Parts: sequence; C-alpha cells; structure tokens
Amino acid sequence: MTRLSTLTGAAALGALLAVSSIGTPARGQGKWECPAAEKAKKNPVASNAQSIAAGKKLTADKACTACHGESGKGDGPGAAALNPKPADWTAVPASESDGCLFWKVSTGRGAMPPWKDSLSEPERWQLVNYIRSLKKK
Repeated sequence: MTRLSTLTGAAALGALLAVSSIGTPARGQGKWECPAAEKAKKNPVASNAQSIAAGKKLTADKACTACHGESGKGDGPGAAALNPKPADWTAVPASESDGCLFWKVSTGRGAMPPWKDSLSEPERWQLVNYIRSLKKK
C-alpha cells in the first residue's frame, strides 16, 4: 500500500468516526469517574524528560492531536464535531490520580478509542507523564 493511500484511508476513517458521533448519544457522557481500584494505581514510569518526550511523540503518532490539539487543550480540528468534547489536558486537576488518567487512556470514551490493545502499559504511562507536564502554570 502506498503512503498516499494509507494517509487517505486514515483520513477517511477519522472523518467517519467524527461524522458517526454527530447526533448520537456518546457512551459514557457525563462525569467520567474511574473505579476506585484504578485510582489507587501508581505510575511505574518515572516522570522525566525522556518519558515525557516519548508520551508527546505518541500523541502525534497515534493522532491524539487531531482531537486534543497540538497543545493538549482539546481544540484539535476534529474536536468540533465530538460529543463529549475531548479533554483539555492542560486543565487536568491535581486531584485526578495517575491511575485514573491511565484508566481513561486505556478504556476510552465516546469517539476516543480504548488504547489498551494498541499501546503497551509503559506507553500509556508515558502518555500520563506527558499529560501531567501540560498542567497550566
């Protein structure tokens, strides 16, 4: 398969996902609470420049930026058509545990796919470290 047809296919899939969510109730609307057992999970990946950079790279490689935006504010080009809206990673409350963020990345909601089958555990923890690094100062 050529690079152009791969990119075209990916764009078509993204458009289909966005359009399919318009006017339909999104699963999991409302407050997104994680199970108590997930809240207690501790991040085994050190939050350092290397893990944060790896998490940032994953957001581009996996097209997270299409909805969450380049700066993580939930303002990517695909966000307008989504309900619920993508999370603003710069506004994640400190009270939300790393375990909850890991669980949300792993399980997905609405148009956000579950990443547990396509990203390794260390990669998902790297995403958590990257999201934490975006906190508004």
